Amino acid sequence: MPMIESTMNHSPVMQVFNYQPPSIPWLDIRYLDRDIIVINKPSGLLSNPGRAPETYDTAITRLQRLYPETILIHRLDCDTSGIMIFARNKKAESNLKTQFQNRQAKKVYIAEVSGCFEHQDGKVNFPLGPDPMTPPFQQVIESGKPALTYYRLLEHRASTSLVELKPHTGRTHQLRVHMKALGHTIIGDEFYGDETVIAASHRLNLHAQSLTLLHPFKQIEIQFFSQHPF
Repeated sequence: MPMIESTMNHSPVMQVFNYQPPSIPWLDIRYLDRDIIVINKPSGLLSNPGRAPETYDTAITRLQRLYPETILIHRLDCDTSGIMIFARNKKAESNLKTQFQNRQAKKVYIAEVSGCFEHQDGKVNFPLGPDPMTPPFQQVIESGKPALTYYRLLEHRASTSLVELKPHTGRTHQLRVHMKALGHTIIGDEFYGDETVIAASHRLNLHAQSLTLLHPFKQIEIQFFSQHPF
């Protein structure tokens, strides 16, 4: 499995965040019991609110209308779709957050990226840190935090590639920046893509396809799956 190193550091153009969450108010709930809730988050919906009042409509606030006790465990980028898990009590919250912090939760993403991948599989081991000139953008930088992503080629398309991504770490925009650093920006990425990449899709073609972890109280392995839509 080849490892590719890079020192790429291209500052993107600042984008204005115009939040327009999906108009359908309901959520695709994939699993529900007394301890956890699992949803298939749509692209364009924030995981949780920001400071601005117009960002109040999010995955967590929509769930809390139905289940007020819902607790956020992890986040997906606004434009990323796919599997998210929430807790329904403090004990489940503590257990799930510990699994994420200890990297016991296994996450698999699917991305459609620009260009043709040369390798069938490999890993991207570039440290990442914020770009101080254009927050919240991230960049590959030697002084950044360690970040590791495993990838596997699934399919070559006309001018793109479909890849499976397994992040070992969970840095901000990790998959997006790692793919850009390899020269294969994720299709539809308005943060890091050029005009051609952005115009190629109406959404970011990045999807959290599966999540595997231990049920917080049953202590059995559970897996949740949502087929990528692109």
